[in-house]
Parts: sequence; C-alpha cells; structure tokens
Amino acid sequence: MLISSLLGLSILMAKSDSLIIVDSVVGKGAAVKKGDLVTVLYRGTLESTGLVFDENLKQPPFAFEVGAGEVIQGWDKGLVGMKIGGKRSLKIPPSLGYGDQANAAIPAGSTLNFDIELLRIDSLKKPSDIAVEITQVGTGPEAKLGDEVEIHYVGTFLNAVKFDSSRDRDKTFTITLGKTGLIPGFTKGVTGMKKGERRKVTIPYNMAYGKNGRPSIPPYSTLVFDLEVINLTPAKQN
Repeated sequence: MLISSLLGLSILMAKSDSLIIVDSVVGKGAAVKKGDLVTVLYRGTLESTGLVFDENLKQPPFAFEVGAGEVIQGWDKGLVGMKIGGKRSLKIPPSLGYGDQANAAIPAGSTLNFDIELLRIDSLKKPSDIAVEITQVGTGPEAKLGDEVEIHYVGTFLNAVKFDSSRDRDKTFTITLGKTGLIPGFTKGVTGMKKGERRKVTIPYNMAYGKNGRPSIPPYSTLVFDLEVINLTPAKQN
C-alpha cells in the first residue's frame, strides 16, 4: 500500500487480485463495509480504447448493496472503504469484471476503468430518517395532520437531477396533511412548516419509494425536495 500526495490530492493506491484502486478524494465519515447500501455516480471506460460504455453523471444515481453480488466483483471489492464525498478510480481486470463473456459494448476479456463518486451510505438493517434544512423562515401556525396545505415543490435526486416540479408546471399542489396519499417522508417533511417557510428535505429510500422504486424513480433512491408553503388552512375543530 502506498500513500502519497500529488498536486494537493490525497492518493491511495492498493492492489488486490490485480484490482487497482486510486482515491483522488478520500471523503468523510464512516467507511463503506460489506452489507451497506451505497448510492453512487460513475463513469465506465474500456482500458483498451478509452470508450465510455456506461455512465450516470447526468442521470439518477445508482444504489446497490455492497457484497451482495448485485454488481461485478470489482465493484463489490473496490467500493469497500470509501467515505461519503469520496472519489475513487478502479481498474478492474477481466477476472473481476465480465471475464470471457462480452456484455453489450464491453468485449470479452476487457479490463475496465471506473470513476466513482460516493454520495450516500445507508444501513439496510437500521432505517434512516429524513433530514430537514430550513432555508426560509415562515410565520403563523405550524402545519399539522388534517390541515390543508398549499405548496410548491421541486424533487431531485442526490446529484440535483430533477424528476418532478410543481414550479415547472406553474401550479401549486394542495394536500390534506395525513390524508392525501404521499410517501411518508414527504408528509413528515411538510409537518411543522409555516406559511412562507421553505425547506430542503432529504428523504431516504425507506421513507420514499423503497427497494422497488417506480418507473421514474430507481430502486433504493434517496430523494431531495425543496418545499415551500404558499398557504395553510388549519383543520376545522369539531
């Protein structure tokens, strides 16, 4: 194992079963371990020609369980030890990639290069809660179950790729909090908001569309909503 510094970047190189790992950004926090759910951006190229055969930099991030065999072995081995915000390059030999089998644009026996950025780590055993950041303070009563709340929202993935927006339609969205069918994280994110308040709410997969996702939402997706309460009508008291 060699640790050195080059042009101000921290570089970590290791070799295991001919897998070469280079960390240009180490990241912060806990390190990825087997069994973790990781959310990543990536770009894959052929070592032989430099051809980009797959990437998701401008698409929804990809999430998978490390060590579960959902990806090639080079990924299962190569992402262990990464930290959130980290950027890692992998040089994966055929034995840890697709071997002697061709796969779409990947010829048989190919060595693969991947540039990977780690956006998030989740535990499949311990569900995560939403994270809330108030970006604009509101006034008046707080939204509670049964209230009618008129909102604007913009929904994105962790890499800011947008999947839905009431602002784009120039039409607000009105809900009855706790009665309108919404993902749990959205309901919880709106609860407690005041008129004029704006929040950034990060919703983990377990409080969004879960392990299966939906047509426009990949499995295990973490969603980010920019929410603004335009009007709030308290529930009538009996």
